[in-house]
Amino acid sequence: MNRTALPAMTLRLPLLAAALLLAGCAVGPDYRRPDAPVPAQFRAADGWKLAGPADAPIAKAWWKHFNDPQLDQLVEQVDLSNQSIRIAEARYRQATALLDAAQAQALPTLNAAAGVTRSQGVSTTTTGGTTAAVGAPIRNTSRLSLTASWEPDLWGRIARGSEAAGASAAAVAADLRAARLSARAAVSQAYLQLRVNDAQHALLERTVAAYTRSAEITRHRFDAGVAARADVTQAQAQLKTAQAQLIDLGIQRRQLEHAIAVLTGKAPAELSLAPSSSLPELPRVPGLLPSTLLERRPDVGAAERRVAAANAQIGVAQAAFFPTLTLGATGGTQSSALARVLSLPNSFWSLGPNLALALFDGGARSARKDQAVAAWDESVASYRQTVLTAFQEVEDNLAALQILDAEARAQAEALAAATESLELVNNQYLAGTVSYLNVTNAQTVALNAERARLDIMVRRLTGSVALFKAIGGDQP
Repeated sequence: MNRTALPAMTLRLPLLAAALLLAGCAVGPDYRRPDAPVPAQFRAADGWKLAGPADAPIAKAWWKHFNDPQLDQLVEQVDLSNQSIRIAEARYRQATALLDAAQAQALPTLNAAAGVTRSQGVSTTTTGGTTAAVGAPIRNTSRLSLTASWEPDLWGRIARGSEAAGASAAAVAADLRAARLSARAAVSQAYLQLRVNDAQHALLERTVAAYTRSAEITRHRFDAGVAARADVTQAQAQLKTAQAQLIDLGIQRRQLEHAIAVLTGKAPAELSLAPSSSLPELPRVPGLLPSTLLERRPDVGAAERRVAAANAQIGVAQAAFFPTLTLGATGGTQSSALARVLSLPNSFWSLGPNLALALFDGGARSARKDQAVAAWDESVASYRQTVLTAFQEVEDNLAALQILDAEARAQAEALAAATESLELVNNQYLAGTVSYLNVTNAQTVALNAERARLDIMVRRLTGSVALFKAIGGDQP
């Protein structure tokens, strides 16, 4: 041990103590969530329950409001097997690993090394005034050592880095929630469209049966000489048109089944859903205050956490302008004989601080700080845009559901009138007071009215899913 180093080391201790007191003094701006435009209430909230903060969490998973067990099973399969969710989960694990690595920088590092070297040098000899170089003896050197180092976080560079990594991990966690919400909404909308497709299929089957009976009646009347040939051709044309529409529905149903299969992590050929004669219930979507939307939407949360991460990166860039202090210590043993490598006389050690500061870098540090500030500005604008988009989506779907509700009532009245008109025209045709053209027109109007009713229903069902998604699903 080198005892002459002890006085010098003793003089350095007050300096090191003072330096350590500065640890945790982080440079850079402290984070504050950016302000964003939040309306007092939603514009299209007339007749819609305005919830207080205590009402924000939905009582049950939002897709269960449709009261369809088949839909519940599909959503469960989405959570287990959807590949987009798997991608988001993998990204979250990556982000947490980066956070662990960032936090590890605040801890000391300890390295061990062991080695054996065989070497030969050159020695000189002098004989009779002549100097000659000859080979030195071959030496074997065995060495064991431990090296420890620690960087006190004087200016908060490591703390800001950990802060940035933590905020980024939280943002990726919000991305994972958004991926789950998006996949659940996608499979719900596809399933609801499939069920309305089944209802349209059942409607066209009934229509084809009715048109078949009408064509038979017209044929009998023609055979009896009380109907024209044109009545028969009109009845046949209308029947074939309805049959073609019935066949065409199969395309959409197959495509919806394929979409549901992929969303649940299956190949399209592996999923087949049996037709159902009943439609899922139209749910009552719970309301909420606009201010709580910022807490529920996972994409808003992700955007806000990315602002926090960008803010911390400014501190990391600013800390680069200050010197870094590293405390290091090395100890071990070294000997030319392996058997004596662990003996105390062959030990060595060293201990001391290292202070480093870049004096000139051609403006690289300033450029990195400017880049960090610009990235922060970008993240703030992205956060505010995400907030505005969230409010727009809620307003759009609220307005759509309100208007569709009024449209559904009007369409129900139109359907009732078309059904009554068809019955009257049928009786008039059988009585011989009107032509079959009147019947086909009335049948077409009635069929279109019923299909329009189902179209409005599917828009209301899928619009409810879109509104659940827009308010953040069942995430509190």
